[in-house]
Order: sequence, then structure tokens, then C-alpha cells
Amino acid sequence: MRGSYVSEAETMVFGVAERYATALFELASETGELEIVEADIARFETLHRESADLRRLMKSLVFSTEDQLRAITAVIEAAGLGHTVGNFIKLVAANNRLSALSDMFRRYRQLLADRRGEVTAGIVSAIPLSDGQLTDIKRALADISGKSVHVELDVDPSLIGGLVVKLGSRMIDTSLKTKLDALKIALKEVG
Repeated sequence: MRGSYVSEAETMVFGVAERYATALFELASETGELEIVEADIARFETLHRESADLRRLMKSLVFSTEDQLRAITAVIEAAGLGHTVGNFIKLVAANNRLSALSDMFRRYRQLLADRRGEVTAGIVSAIPLSDGQLTDIKRALADISGKSVHVELDVDPSLIGGLVVKLGSRMIDTSLKTKLDALKIALKEVG
């Protein structure tokens, strides 16, 4: 029962994030502020990353909606965020949805990338990639997707070698760790 509750809660947050992000995107599109909103979101996310107090404010159920709204308004003013993003965050706070703000902003970036014909690929490698390797991978992914590719890199030495690439709903795992795990399973079945 608990598992279905968590699943329902995650679905609800995704649905809320989708609706709010779409509304923000449509407003920014209508007012010609897509890039301004993107820059303000990035500035707010930097503050969020750097401030444990802001993260606590956004996640905590201890603060009243009024306290959250008052505090978030002060953050917005101190950060110099534009009217559109500032009012959006205040609306989210007033509706007691600050805990979903990061998901809303993530979805906004996805909508903007779609508009630009871009796609984001997540690449995990065992060792850092050279610029040449990264360029070759981006070119191959652009050929596959037919879109401009933005890459988010991560290094995980436990892969031993190879890469794990996520592009949309597709995942390509060429890591030695996965190949060794598959070999281990095959040997157990034989033995």
C-alpha cells in the first residue's frame, strides 16, 4: 500500500510541475521573455544550491504559507529576479507548492529545449572524457536524434571502462561493469 502512495505522490508532483511549467513557458513565450526567464531560473537555482536555509524553507512543512511567501519574496528581491519569474515563484509559494519548484524549472528547461530543437544526453564515463571524445559523441548523438545535443557529464569509476548514455527514453550501456555482470550471470547459469 505504501508503495502505491509514493507512486501516486510522485505522479501528483509531476502533474503539478507540468502544469505550472507549461503556464510559465506559455507566458514567457507570449511576452518574448523565454531567455530572460531561463536566466532568472538559473540564478535562482544557483541560490538554491548554495543556501541550505533556502532549501530548508522550500521543503519544510514547519513554515506557514505566509512565512514562506514573505521569505521567498525577500530572496527574489535580493537576487534581482525579473517580474515574470519573481511573480511565478511567489504564486508557487502562495499555493504551497515550493517543494515542486525544482521540478517545474526542470520541465521549463525541457520545453525550451524542445522549442529550440535541442535534446539533453546524460553521459556517465569511467574516466573524464577528452574534448575530442566529447565532440565525437555529441556528433553521433546529434545524428541519431536529429537534434542539437547538450551533454550532462558525470564520472563513475565503478563503471571500470566504457560509457552509459541516456538520450530521451533510450539508454546505451557499454560499460565494462555491465558486461562483467552479464558474464557473471551467464557463468552461474552454466555452472
